Amino acid sequence: MGRWAWAALAVVTVVVPAPLPAAGPVATSAAEPAAAVVPCPYRSLAALPPTPPSTIRDPGGPVIGGDRLGDAGLALPPGTPAPPEVAATTWVVADLDSGDVVAACGAHVRRRPASVQKLLLAATALPLLPADQVVEATAEDVALPSDSSAVGLLVGGRYPVSTLWYGLLLQSGNDTANALARVAGGAGGIAATVAAMNAEAYRLGAEDTHASNPHGLDEPDQYTSAYDLALIARVDFNRADFVRYDTLASMQWPAQPPRDPKGFQIQNENMLLRNYPGALGGKTGFTDEARHTYVGAAQRNGRRLVVTLMGAEIAPFGRTWKQASMLLDWAFAVPPAARVGHLVTPEEMAERRTPPSPTAAPAPEGTGAAGAAGAAPAGYGSPWGILGALLALAASVLVLAVVRVVRLVRGRRSLSESSLSGRGEGRLVA
Repeated sequence: MGRWAWAALAVVTVVVPAPLPAAGPVATSAAEPAAAVVPCPYRSLAALPPTPPSTIRDPGGPVIGGDRLGDAGLALPPGTPAPPEVAATTWVVADLDSGDVVAACGAHVRRRPASVQKLLLAATALPLLPADQVVEATAEDVALPSDSSAVGLLVGGRYPVSTLWYGLLLQSGNDTANALARVAGGAGGIAATVAAMNAEAYRLGAEDTHASNPHGLDEPDQYTSAYDLALIARVDFNRADFVRYDTLASMQWPAQPPRDPKGFQIQNENMLLRNYPGALGGKTGFTDEARHTYVGAAQRNGRRLVVTLMGAEIAPFGRTWKQASMLLDWAFAVPPAARVGHLVTPEEMAERRTPPSPTAAPAPEGTGAAGAAGAAPAGYGSPWGILGALLALAASVLVLAVVRVVRLVRGRRSLSESSLSGRGEGRLVA
């Protein structure tokens, strides 16, 4: 910028008045003491390996689903009996139809998902893939650790998409997760589907969730929460195709001759389906870092409830489906109106994320137009503030004009000099 442009800017800067302080005293309030966190009814074994820390939710941000879900402790409806003790670090019980969160323990604490990650893959990719589309398995699909959960895809084998969903949800096949994600991602492959999974989580309001792969094997940047799992499960259980894939007891895996001339049978790993009246399905998971994770749903007396468990152990209460059944029994006995929060909807989240229009902001209750004018930001509710804003705008226009003139003069001068000189600028399970 030339010296004339700097001079013009200096003059304008002197003219523009400083913002005026807001009129009236500033209201203050004494900080309220934080409420004591009620410990979760949780029992653990001291010898178990600790879970590596993951991203922490911003404690100053709004709590999705309600303020009572914002800490790591127990949230219960008033007057309800204590829930049963389970060996899960965090959990949520919610109503799949009303969206009410019946109770929670560390609802938004972020942990590794293990294979319950596959529920997010289902919510994302089920709408994208025709059930009868045939997929040829590739080396990328089966590129997994040797101790990873897999259904046994054969490279070059041909499998309908519907068969892959059974392999994913009954047998927790990480190879089928890769195959489904690869095909759903089109030219972008698995990476594109993982990006779509994160976009779907954001759309749903599952802001504790970040996927790094489609199957749930431990990775540093992969996490979710018991609350987010309930949001995702609600989407899945409202799809008839998901319920059909998720609840089949067993199926014959198709032969792939000549290497596999007969095929084999796979079984549903979710024992809730066999042992709990009214069970609707769910998903199991385990890795060293996640420990046991679980999502299970059941129906009773017209209510559909879902339980999500994270960081669970088998001892001393048994498998995660058993612990989930304990919480389901307790929650079904709680009055339907009892709640500590709610599962947000995509529409609610879209509205929440839309900035309010300045012209559409309603006046404070009990005030008219004068009240609305008085609520304007400091410095813009008085003539001096408005004048300052106008002068600032004029200053910006003036400076830009001067700079353009200087650049134009310099450009012509450089062009002339250039013409004269004749030169131009040229282990894991999941």
